[in-house]
Amino acid sequence: MPRVQEAREALGRQLRELRQHAGVTGTALAELLGWPQSKVSKLETGRQTPTADDIRAWTQAVGDESAARPLLARLDVLETMYAEWRRQLGAGTSARQRASIALEANARHIRAFETTVIPGLLQTPDYARHRLAQSVARHGLPDDVDEGVRVRMQRQEVLYRPGKRLHFVMTEAALRYRLCPPEVMAGQLDRLVALCSMNTIHVGIIGFDADLAESPKHGFWIFDDQRVLVETIGAELTLTQPQEIALYGQVFDRLAGAAAYGAEARRRITRILHDLVVSPENS
Repeated sequence: MPRVQEAREALGRQLRELRQHAGVTGTALAELLGWPQSKVSKLETGRQTPTADDIRAWTQAVGDESAARPLLARLDVLETMYAEWRRQLGAGTSARQRASIALEANARHIRAFETTVIPGLLQTPDYARHRLAQSVARHGLPDDVDEGVRVRMQRQEVLYRPGKRLHFVMTEAALRYRLCPPEVMAGQLDRLVALCSMNTIHVGIIGFDADLAESPKHGFWIFDDQRVLVETIGAELTLTQPQEIALYGQVFDRLAGAAAYGAEARRRITRILHDLVVSPENS
């Protein structure tokens, strides 16, 4: 995630400049703060993110406490860009789902692209249960899967609100990966067939046979051309720079242009559902 690392390095350079301007060596600063010298080095080179207390202690030690405020503002931006899942989900899966409710309710235009999973707003309760249980197991979270599923279903009320523009695109792989038992996936695919018939949302499927102008590298969500969310295994990246949002918008449009919609999307999903049902594993 280059933007995150660039922000971390920029913050480190500012800390180093403050120290140098005060005429304090890294070793002397470490002694003043009671830190190992390696910590000063890591903070200055962007190999470690400072805490708010680190910044306050640093600026006090170099005699420039007025510099703390802008540095703390930079830290806030950095933490917004990169939020660790473990910390974010510390209260369980339902807390993260409630945060999504507020974000989705306030957005008028939502574009979502997924490469390996069905978007959360389109999931059945059973499919959602398997996805949330996987997060609980991976990160060692409090097991509140039942509540997480309930809140995720509550999120889906946004699909029926007037004035919203909701556009979902997913790859055929997301419809074929066995991330849950076959009977659960069959129910999920059946749900997608129905969703493709709704006139309030746009659902597109990119088949394996589609000619692509863009590589579907990872999933992402765009909210009102104001924010892009990218989920990784270990973190959630929030992008707010206009040029970054514009780039993701362009990529989404190219991928969406390769997708099938309406009757053709329903045919593709039905074919995948048939393949699932007649699979030798399910005979």
